[in-house]
Amino acid sequence: MTVPYVHQELNQDIYFPAGCYTPQKEVRLKHNNREVLYVVGHVAVEASCCGCANWAYAVVPGYIVKWQSDKNEAGLPISEVESISEEAVRKEVREAIQQAENIYAVEFW
Repeated sequence: MTVPYVHQELNQDIYFPAGCYTPQKEVRLKHNNREVLYVVGHVAVEASCCGCANWAYAVVPGYIVKWQSDKNEAGLPISEVESISEEAVRKEVREAIQQAENIYAVEFW
C-alpha cells in the first residue's frame, strides 16, 4: 500500500509546543533494487516537563513509488511511498543510514 509523503522545506525550522525540528536533507538510498527515501534533520526540545535536549535524527517514509508527482496547496511536492514493514529490511536500512550519517535515531513510518 502506498501513502503520500509531503516533502518539507529543508533547513526551515518547524515549531511544536516544546521546541522545533529542522529537516536538513533528503536522501534516496539504493537498496534491494529499489530506492528508499530518508530525511535527516535536527530536533531541539526547549521546554518540556522532562528538560531540554537536542539530537540528530533520520526518518524513513519508505520505498519511493512515485517521485514528486504532485504538489499540495502550499506548493510542497508530494511523493508516493510504500512503508517498509519487514523487520529484517528495516534493520538493513537502519544500519546503512547509521553508517552513512552517523545518526543513532532512525525511525520508520
